[in-house]
Amino acid sequence: MIKNTICLWFERDAEEAARFYAKTFPDSRVGAVLPAPADYPDGKAGDALTVEFTVAGIPCIGLNGGAQFKHSEAFSFQIATGDQEETDRYWNAIVGNGGQESQCGWCKDKWGVSWQITPRVLTDALAKGGDTAKRAFEAMMPMKKIDVAAIEAAVRG
Repeated sequence: MIKNTICLWFERDAEEAARFYAKTFPDSRVGAVLPAPADYPDGKAGDALTVEFTVAGIPCIGLNGGAQFKHSEAFSFQIATGDQEETDRYWNAIVGNGGQESQCGWCKDKWGVSWQITPRVLTDALAKGGDTAKRAFEAMMPMKKIDVAAIEAAVRG
């Protein structure tokens, strides 16, 4: 087991989520699926209890813990994209697989995990500060999925 990891609580389908992430994002894979050694409040002995996976290079464990806890926007994966095609691919994979759009490049997958699909042109513009950052920020605010061409136009002024 690795020293540090992120543990994500799922109601009962951590393995399905991990397989979706591995299929969707580069540098992602599914590792060990460990069964529950005995019955527990939201499952039976032999049910998948934990799933080790990596998503975009980040080691994670999915725990099938039941319905007590839900995901929130207080935790999100931020995926940096290089262009509109990559932005569209990730956004459409998440939203098109039962997820939902939010604002400013945020969306949720069907398991409730939040994602920020963020083109580098936006983060670069914000890092510049001043008027460039202000124009990029103001262009981003009404967007759901980030429109790279609109951000580039805002950067140019």
